[in-house]
Amino acid sequence: MSTLTPHPTTRLPTFYLPHGGGPCFFMDNPRGTADMWAPMAAFLRGLIATLPAKPRAVVVVSGHWEEAAFTVNSAAQPPLLFDYYGFPEHTYQLKYPAPGSPELAHRVRGLLEVAGMATGEDAQRGLDHGVFIPFMLLLPGADVPVVEVSLRADLDSAAHLRAGQALATLRDEGVLIVGTGMSYHNMRGFGPAAAEPSRQFDTWLSAAVTAPSAQQRNDALTVWERAPAARASHPREEHLLPLMVAAGAAGTDLGHKIFEGQVLGATVSGFQFG
Repeated sequence: MSTLTPHPTTRLPTFYLPHGGGPCFFMDNPRGTADMWAPMAAFLRGLIATLPAKPRAVVVVSGHWEEAAFTVNSAAQPPLLFDYYGFPEHTYQLKYPAPGSPELAHRVRGLLEVAGMATGEDAQRGLDHGVFIPFMLLLPGADVPVVEVSLRADLDSAAHLRAGQALATLRDEGVLIVGTGMSYHNMRGFGPAAAEPSRQFDTWLSAAVTAPSAQQRNDALTVWERAPAARASHPREEHLLPLMVAAGAAGTDLGHKIFEGQVLGATVSGFQFG
């Protein structure tokens, strides 16, 4: 992928998107009501059309990949990693043959290392379901290179914000930066009991993301554990940390909520920066 000349009118926003549950968008009878996932699917299908230009490439951070150092998928043709269990057989035959970009992967590593962060690369790992499931709706033509970046296994909020900040320049080169996860992710908490804690946390999270300055936003996200119902919503934060990367890559651009829905009793949201 050749580097594009920076131009403010083509700067792409960054996103934190819900990726659903397993292969939920591609099942006749997913867990819950048959139409529970329909609003989220419709939101994902329509999102790329809102951009000022089609992305030249995507850098995506999923809640389903952790390494000791930020690690970049450098495969030219990444396979798929079917890292979900107990679903119908046809969901293990899904296809998403998007190319990778070894060149962009190298650039991502370089930007992170200039910012003082250790990195690695993996040319064998497939795109996990936190990537290919939503991207089958976002970019169904599979014609845009996708480079996945891992979380760092220490799950440090500030480090993931800094990683996003290091990658921000890519936005001026036609690269879309996306974090995918779920803003509520307590696998034992879904159901009626999720309603109140997810509402409390979502209210706080929405206020933090839409703070009147990037500094206030980042300060709040760094200490997200102090939020109401934080640990009830995220016993482990791997599905929230992709938000930190998207927020860091936003620079001074402010955030706003672009999706809110109900999943198995829980409120879940998506956000855009810029």
